[in-house]
Amino acid sequence: MLFDFAPAASHGPARAHPETDIRWGVDSEYGRLTDVMLSAPPHLEVLPCNSVAVEALANGLACCPVAAETQHRALARTLEAEGVSCHFVPPSEDMPDLSFTRDAALMTPWGLLQLVPAVAHRAAEAAYVRRTAESWGVPILGRLPEGRAEGGDLCVLRPGVVVIGYSGERTDEAGASALARLFEARGWRAIRYRFDPHFLHLDTHFTTVDRNRAVACTEAIDPAFLGQLEELGIDLVPVSYDEVQRLGGNILSLGDGRVLSSADNHRLNGQLERLGYRVLPVEIDQFVRCGGGIHCLTLPLARTPG
Repeated sequence: MLFDFAPAASHGPARAHPETDIRWGVDSEYGRLTDVMLSAPPHLEVLPCNSVAVEALANGLACCPVAAETQHRALARTLEAEGVSCHFVPPSEDMPDLSFTRDAALMTPWGLLQLVPAVAHRAAEAAYVRRTAESWGVPILGRLPEGRAEGGDLCVLRPGVVVIGYSGERTDEAGASALARLFEARGWRAIRYRFDPHFLHLDTHFTTVDRNRAVACTEAIDPAFLGQLEELGIDLVPVSYDEVQRLGGNILSLGDGRVLSSADNHRLNGQLERLGYRVLPVEIDQFVRCGGGIHCLTLPLARTPG
């Protein structure tokens, strides 16, 4: 069997674990975020595994673990101040990129799906994250056994619609197809979008703000995908290629008109505020030089239904 569990009929999120009163599950990128997975970065380092990190190394930039931990604590405090419960995966010296929790797993409406990271130094993260989440009582949907997939390429756009990005470098076509089958078997529409591997992940150039609005590097996105978004009635707030290189489009919706964004993302933050959103800025430059942003650092475990 492709996945551990048979298809569920409902579009709705997983019900609470019997030993807790937490409703685990995510059916959108914009429902009010109640629970998130984080991991502290004491072993973070700049590794040449993406274009942003390669450029940072070429410019002589390194990561300061002390500064990274200070920034990560501020991120967690900001989330907690907004009513989000933060669940921490213990750091591991063998997993320097573990703080980018988004990539090892995907929280679906039916439980946590263990993914298959493509790069060798991240291969152990998926099982480690799954075991940790299981110990919290998070329902586990299963493991993706076919192809490769990383969470930064997946967008649970809205109830009934998922976007699966793939470049062949991180998420490959086999992994994208397996994920599409998982959602389609449960009555969802799966939009597959192939993009240039230079962008590393989908969430570097496309992230959701709310049900009908997203941030996107429109100059780099395939017109066919733009057409599908227009068909869904999604208004796009453009980000430039330069902003993408600084992870400026890598934002996180907390729901209820709130958006978490990097503090130096001045132009986009101002534009979102003019559109009526409350932007919560956080300093994350130590993570940006590694190639990851706000969205990469956060794995939603529970949102109110979208």
